[in-house]
Amino acid sequence: MSTTANQPAPVLVRAADAETLQDGPTSLITLLADAGATGGALTANKATFSKGSPGAPAHFHTKATEMFLVLDGEMRILVGEEIVRLGKGDFLTVPPTVPHAFAPAPGTEAEMLVVFTPGLHRFDYYRLLERVHRGEATVQDIRDSSQQYDNHYFASPVWTQALTER
Repeated sequence: MSTTANQPAPVLVRAADAETLQDGPTSLITLLADAGATGGALTANKATFSKGSPGAPAHFHTKATEMFLVLDGEMRILVGEEIVRLGKGDFLTVPPTVPHAFAPAPGTEAEMLVVFTPGLHRFDYYRLLERVHRGEATVQDIRDSSQQYDNHYFASPVWTQALTER
């Protein structure tokens, strides 16, 4: 795979070589391409959720659009104040500043491709989540990183209610 001067090189990640992180007891994140590898064009990961996974809490980004493609299963996604369901093959974009959250639909497993554009250096954020899961970092460390990783959490009564529905 070749490239010309000042142009990012193509990024190829073989499944066997991808770094996979445990993001809590019920979800995995497979790191595919970070902003550094794509010249800032995008960041991509694959998120895999077991039944009962809480997914990602309500948050927003100020700089990037986040895109979701459901590869398998069914997802619930908060978009603003609305909960939408996405099935296999469904695609959604969430522009900057729009509140969102996601988790597998009740009683289901799911897998999604998640892409940010422009790219954000997020791989270390995912590694931080894994360290929190292992007890090597705290939730406060996540809060303290919100500006660095452009991940801003907030309380969403709509999402909280959705998570109680089975």
